[in-house]
Amino acid sequence: MHAKIQSLNVSETKGVRKTPVDKIELVNDFGIKDDAHAGKWHRQVSLLAVESIKKMADQGLDVKSGDFAENITTEGINLVDCNLGDIITVNGIELVISQLGKTCHQRCAIFYQAGDCVMPREGIFAVVSGNGEIKTGDDVKYAKKDGFSVAVITMSDKGSKGERVDETGPAVIKMLDENLKVAFTRTEILADNQDELEKSLKYYADIQKVDLVITNGSTGVSPRDIAPDATLNVIDKRMPGFEEAMRAESLKITDRAMISRAIVGARGKTMIVNVPGSPKGATENLNVILKTIPHCIEKLQGSTVDCAR
Repeated sequence: MHAKIQSLNVSETKGVRKTPVDKIELVNDFGIKDDAHAGKWHRQVSLLAVESIKKMADQGLDVKSGDFAENITTEGINLVDCNLGDIITVNGIELVISQLGKTCHQRCAIFYQAGDCVMPREGIFAVVSGNGEIKTGDDVKYAKKDGFSVAVITMSDKGSKGERVDETGPAVIKMLDENLKVAFTRTEILADNQDELEKSLKYYADIQKVDLVITNGSTGVSPRDIAPDATLNVIDKRMPGFEEAMRAESLKITDRAMISRAIVGARGKTMIVNVPGSPKGATENLNVILKTIPHCIEKLQGSTVDCAR
């Protein structure tokens, strides 16, 4: 069976069942025109497979497409197996997968109306690349990501409160885009809180299954410098060679490089790298290890290619 759009659904407010429509207009890097979830963020369009809804219906729940607040109900695609950066194409418009599932902090109207909500477990979200109209019944094409999925986390008390513009995160993203094949990047700014960073690292590695996480800032010895401690608590493999290479290169520039406690390691198949909080320090550190990162990720994910090649 070929993949297609089974239903299209929109709403003017969030957290409610959506109304089925015959067609929608997709707007580049924004979402669906006149839908409550559209905007300049990473969850512009939500998708859920009709196969997931059918599982709920088979349990006796009175549910149908749109009841779980999904914009696009697909048929014939196993959305549960999608990864960040994978691409779903409809009428030449690309939907780039940007989030797997969601966290519901409280039960919404959908849960109480439907009796359960499959969206947090099996729904996905995407950002829009392209402009145009799609309609119910349109064919859907699916392609695996071409490149690495990345999360860049900026550690900054002031930045997390909007009191300082983050310059290091964008500098890191620019460097990765220019030197690695990046399929999709998620960004986040956190206060220097160890528990919150540990949760975030676990989320990106275990739930979003990104290939690479770069944290910037909070790598020194000040009381609130916690990135290395959080990273050590969540990784299952440490990679001291990367750490030594970054510090050795930085020492050529400043003796203060000795203060850095930056850690590099892996949690499962995700590589995690700490770099300093300044744009200059972060890019200098990354520049030393960039060429080796792709091979490291491939090995973490099961590549049997000889390292000596």
